Amino acid sequence: MTATVGPLSGLRVLELGSFIAGPFAGQLLGDYGAEVLKVEAPGSGDSMRRWGVTVDGESLWWPSIARNKKSVAIDLRQSDGRDLIRALVAEADIVLENFRPGTLAKWGLDYAALSEINPRIIVVHVSGFGQDGPRSTDAGFGSVGEAMGGIRHTTGNPELPPTRTGISLGDSLAALFAVIGTLAAVHERSVSGRGQEVDVAIYEAVAALMESTMADHEIGGITRGRTGSVLPRVAPSNVYPTSDGAEVIIAANADTVFRRLCTAMGRVELAEDPRFAEHGPRGDNMAEIDAIIGAWASTMTADQLLKEMEDGGVPAGRIYTAPDMLADPHYEARDMVVRLVNQFGVAVPAAGVVPKFSRSAPAQPVPGPGLGEHTREVLTALAGVDEARWADLQSSGIAMQDNS
Repeated sequence: MTATVGPLSGLRVLELGSFIAGPFAGQLLGDYGAEVLKVEAPGSGDSMRRWGVTVDGESLWWPSIARNKKSVAIDLRQSDGRDLIRALVAEADIVLENFRPGTLAKWGLDYAALSEINPRIIVVHVSGFGQDGPRSTDAGFGSVGEAMGGIRHTTGNPELPPTRTGISLGDSLAALFAVIGTLAAVHERSVSGRGQEVDVAIYEAVAALMESTMADHEIGGITRGRTGSVLPRVAPSNVYPTSDGAEVIIAANADTVFRRLCTAMGRVELAEDPRFAEHGPRGDNMAEIDAIIGAWASTMTADQLLKEMEDGGVPAGRIYTAPDMLADPHYEARDMVVRLVNQFGVAVPAAGVVPKFSRSAPAQPVPGPGLGEHTREVLTALAGVDEARWADLQSSGIAMQDNS
């Protein structure tokens, strides 16, 4: 097997499941150096291979969400396929799965069974509603988790219905908590010598980020809602249009920073105006100060406005689109755009590894593999599959190898 580098080098992850929440957690673990063996169904593979924008039939997301992984095509619906999984579990540290709760138990692959094979195994579950509770067996997509977790209610214009953020936020948050939980369990195992289960629910991952909204309601009598682009009674902190059609956010809500903004605008008198001089009155007069700043900002291009803010020491930034990210020198300097050459020779840009490590930096990500590309390699090395057994597995459709 190929040696990995990075702070998680030496850990082996068996990734089961598909779509986003589980596989994104697997991507992050692979980014940090873990060896990730991605188990996919022979013939079809993970639906993410065809999700979103595609070129030559392959998703432009696939090279990134499956990066640094080895594709092992095994049919989990056949008993012999599940036996192969058990053999791999014996050599793994972590099983990462996002099937509907109860599926692994139905297959005889639940934690109780797997821990009999490997007492040190850590099984990380990612699901819509968690492994227990009255809704545990319900289908749980990220959108439902975002709604039930509370973030949909607080996202968008207050005059319009709730909106999504434009990305699969609930799935990604669940993946982040799955990685955090995995690392916590790995640390605990170093003390106890035993594995355990890590149970991540999408709605809970979202709810965990909802600040003091429950306390605000129950004790303070305030139910937070949608506020558009502003923070209520925090000003100025808004998005302002520029003369070239761009949008720039200026965050000058602290009193000292507001005074610097007034100086940059050539309107020092605003810093002494009782409507704006202090945080409280400024929040009460948010619309008025926003109109003044907006009128001033609209006389400049985005570059000119940002230069004024930089020179004045006022936090500001352009509202970025993908072209801005790809062209930004700071992104480049921080290795935040990596190009993964897929099987068709297309250099697909993707976000770099976050965070950065001073001493154990991971290697350049390797793009997502072809379906079953590593099946024989992995089964030979870890499951003791010899040539005759391999031929049987292929002929029965239990396992497959991509020879393209």
